[in-house]
Amino acid sequence: MLHTPRSRRGMVTAPHHLASQAGLAVLREGGNAIEATVAMAAALAVVYPHMTSIGGDGFWLVAQPGQAPEAVEGCGAAVAAASPALYKAQGLASIPWRGPLAANTVAGTISGWGEVLRIAADWGGRLPLARLVEEAAWHAEHGFAVTLSQAELTEAKWPELKDAPGFKEVFLIDGRLPREGQIMKLPALGAALRRIGQAGTDDFYRGELARSMAADHARFGTPLTAGDLAAHQARRPAALSVELGEATLYNFAPPTQGFASLMILGLFDRLGVREAEGFEHIHGLVEATKQAFLVRDRILGDPDSMTEQPQRYLEPAALDALVQRINREQALPWPYPANPGDTVWMGAIDGEGRQASFIQSIYFEFGSGCVLPESGIVWQNRGSSFMLDGQGPRLLAPGRRPFHTLNPALARFKDGRDMVYGTMGGEGQPQTQSALFSRYGLFGQPLQQAVTAPRWLLGKTWGENSITLKLEGRFDPDLVARLRRAGHDIELLADFTATMGHAGAIVRHPDGSLEGATDPRSDGAVAGF
Repeated sequence: MLHTPRSRRGMVTAPHHLASQAGLAVLREGGNAIEATVAMAAALAVVYPHMTSIGGDGFWLVAQPGQAPEAVEGCGAAVAAASPALYKAQGLASIPWRGPLAANTVAGTISGWGEVLRIAADWGGRLPLARLVEEAAWHAEHGFAVTLSQAELTEAKWPELKDAPGFKEVFLIDGRLPREGQIMKLPALGAALRRIGQAGTDDFYRGELARSMAADHARFGTPLTAGDLAAHQARRPAALSVELGEATLYNFAPPTQGFASLMILGLFDRLGVREAEGFEHIHGLVEATKQAFLVRDRILGDPDSMTEQPQRYLEPAALDALVQRINREQALPWPYPANPGDTVWMGAIDGEGRQASFIQSIYFEFGSGCVLPESGIVWQNRGSSFMLDGQGPRLLAPGRRPFHTLNPALARFKDGRDMVYGTMGGEGQPQTQSALFSRYGLFGQPLQQAVTAPRWLLGKTWGENSITLKLEGRFDPDLVARLRRAGHDIELLADFTATMGHAGAIVRHPDGSLEGATDPRSDGAVAGF
């Protein structure tokens, strides 16, 4: 029987147990949900380096009880030298996924930390940033045990990563691929984290750390310069929302696909499905996903270049019209080319009911593969998602922000419950969010059961090319057969697979009690007190 952990004074969840412990320690010292989540983000950048880095982007939804959520965007734009001509001059028809030319955007997540900590201070937060990065820096300096997922992904992606500058010097152990359980140290990254803790997040963009990083980028031959770092600022866009029968759901604005996550659940709610785990549940969510992704891929990209606003697709009239396109018995043919991604989601709710839902990413596992030697920072390859030809908001141009699969989620129930939830998994993020929320929020499953239950993925993630409807092996064979008869191109995977993402959630009840869930597909943990 699955157990959902509960507590009353504060709770965190993250996809690595050491990160969860870092967040819990901050809560125990009187820190709030934002401060705890920064501590977890820093720790994950060390102990889960294949999934995240301070050289990536991050997106926040934070809220106080009874108040509208605030959004903070730490997303880096394409650098000044990034243009289609840069790549075509070298005979490239697309932006490489790895190597120096993949590192063509600023890393924005540290600016997001700085911006969200200003909100934390308004909430009464007083813990210094040096304290929040302390455990991360300790793990980097003294060592952490390599996880199975890090070992497997380093080996699987080694042919792509072995020539990326700085990679083998940092992520091999004694010149060999790391094995699960071996101790890895990242001293340069530890020193960079301590510098950020002492000098502040602005040092990453306009201080000594910025100068060091720019020098390393120049040595590697990436197009990023000190001027690109100095020009970067975090933003505070308005959160998007959709109304369901029993809850209001919130998610992140472009350049993320947050509105697609909201659309899926808005459409599914209109199908009137009454029972979980049957054909109507799975088929309905998959078909809602297709409709949401069709809209997403038509309009989404750099928000300053978009011609349509996504909130209009979350209005009741638009959802009422789109749901009519869903065939309740037959699958819509789906030749969609999806986007991969590697990410971490983490969340916290403190004893005062303040909430943080945060997602941080370097896009592919180990991002561009470029590791800056002076600071030990892995740089993202998010800018590889730009196009070099055509028109629209995904065409590469200086200053444009890239399409992001990242989207942190938050829900407010009419009965007084608050919920933060999310997952990694690229294309799977909106789909896993819909599975998790529908099971818990619409059908009343216990929270841990909703996270553990078998999941599906339409399309690809983690660099896989197939666009099938992938199902974990624990689904009822009769359900699988019916989905096939309805026209779904089914591919069965293992009973538990990280292909389905690393999800988590925390719920606060009106009496102040908390319950949380973590994903058995990850190395994570729920921690509360």
